Amino acid sequence: MTVDGLTHLDDQGNARMVDVSAKADTKRTAIAEGFIAMKPETLAAITEGTIKKGDVFAAARIAGIMAAKKTSDLIPLCHPLALTKVEVICEPHPATSDSPAGVAIQATASLVGKTGVEMEALTAASVAALTIYDMCKAIDRGMEITSVRLLHKEGGKTGTWNRVAEEAARNAADEAQPTSVQEDQA
Repeated sequence: MTVDGLTHLDDQGNARMVDVSAKADTKRTAIAEGFIAMKPETLAAITEGTIKKGDVFAAARIAGIMAAKKTSDLIPLCHPLALTKVEVICEPHPATSDSPAGVAIQATASLVGKTGVEMEALTAASVAALTIYDMCKAIDRGMEITSVRLLHKEGGKTGTWNRVAEEAARNAADEAQPTSVQEDQA
């Protein structure tokens, strides 16, 4: 039983780890992203390899992979998972008129199992961003981690979910709705 459809609560409202033993093993993949904004000089130091602590992107990739593997130790109701793939990509982004300088992070986690890997991908992206902050804080304490979010998931009973497709559908539905009382009367 659950309370109001929340599977991590029993019928008395107590937290519990969901029993997934009856679920079928399926291939499951999740992709998450994050962004860490910084001064252009900080991004230049990262890409030029002059950060005193070492290779920022290598450390962030390894930290993200390790974090994905430890997600169940960090998030109390997550199942420990036998991940078959974790990939973390760090891509520098120079400042533009629309966005600050920074690093875009994309993390992918996959397995064949009974439960999804969304939390593992999100944890990998988050910890990779935190690692970049840690390695660069001596020169830029004003860095800001933003936009940590799920981009895509596939597998399991609910199938595929994609942020771009969902946002496009939501925008199309919003455009189809009248925006004022005057348009309703027209």
